[in-house]
Amino acid sequence: MDKVNRLASQRAVVIFSNSSCCMCHTVTSLFSDLGVNATIHELDREPQGKEMEKALGKMLSGRNPPVPAVFIGGRFVGSTEKIMTLHLGGDLIPLLKSAGAIWL
Repeated sequence: MDKVNRLASQRAVVIFSNSSCCMCHTVTSLFSDLGVNATIHELDREPQGKEMEKALGKMLSGRNPPVPAVFIGGRFVGSTEKIMTLHLGGDLIPLLKSAGAIWL
């Protein structure tokens, strides 16, 4: 869990993903379209990916699969449903601005 927290706090937006996950692709595409340069950790391609996946599962109360897991400003925000809800409600952009992920 320490590695996940450390990685999540290194950049304004960090996404833990899986390369074959269509919802992960949707979320990362949204951030890219918004001009966010998110750090993406694809757990199936990380040397310690299995351990990080287990840590995320514990952090997220056993949600399976634990990806996508989006951290903004070092804190866990949510998965696809939460990110899309924030975006459609007009709350994602201000959150990204306050984290320094976008400037406009």
